[in-house]
Amino acid sequence: MTTGRIALVTGANQGLGRALVEGLAARMGPRDRILLTGRDPERVRAAAASVARGDAAVEGRVLDVRDVSAVAGLAAELGGIDIVVSNATARMRPEDDPADVVDDVVNTNDVATATVLREFGPRLRPGGRLIVVASALGTLDKLDERVRPRFAAAADAGLDAVEELVEQWRLAVHAGRAETEGFGRWLNIPSKVAQVAAVRAVARGRRTADLASNRLVAALCPGLIDTAASRPWFADMSQAQTPAEAARWPVELVLGDTADPAFHGELVQFGRVVPWTTGIPVPHRAVA
Repeated sequence: MTTGRIALVTGANQGLGRALVEGLAARMGPRDRILLTGRDPERVRAAAASVARGDAAVEGRVLDVRDVSAVAGLAAELGGIDIVVSNATARMRPEDDPADVVDDVVNTNDVATATVLREFGPRLRPGGRLIVVASALGTLDKLDERVRPRFAAAADAGLDAVEELVEQWRLAVHAGRAETEGFGRWLNIPSKVAQVAAVRAVARGRRTADLASNRLVAALCPGLIDTAASRPWFADMSQAQTPAEAARWPVELVLGDTADPAFHGELVQFGRVVPWTTGIPVPHRAVA
């Protein structure tokens, strides 16, 4: 290899994102470059400076994934890319009024996912990996049965259809109709289902070319992680992973020599495909 690999991790100044950067830095080589990105310049700088050094260069870059033009600009600047982990997520609290936070949730989780797929997908080099961090909540069975067919149809129709449905959900939340229309009150479920739907929509159209070039486009659930964002939602965190623990198998996934064709376009957790229509009971920790 005459040129090094380029890896990008969004939402990487803390928690899982930072742990992913540390895991990649420990395994990648001296010609490789890892971009640790986040919204806040000071936090990005501090995180990049504190990452345990391996052979690969770690570069802090300010990137607000809600800014479509900023994401597109970074993709154009980098040109080809080898690893993209779309990890940024909106933080919610149980006491939040959905109408007050839905714009940040949609823009950070769903608009950003679509933008990353649209901008970095065509630039993914042979052997590349494009991973969207979602959740085990991102399967159709977690939705009210009234809206399951709409999300399934959008995933089949393409990325534009997924984005259109997300906007319909956003408007329903603002209008106070989300529960009566079947979207529910908890924003995390439609948001995560939409992320997985976006991955499925994009992956379907590129599967043949990706498999021929050892590329992987997939969503993943890292399991329950003990972070400031997750603690308000769980009374018992005794089985939660540390960010470093949760980062181990995703790092293996993106650095593996050969992409598993079964994972392409799917939601995966701990090395298993989570069925799109039914979901599965999954452990919060990887089995050793």
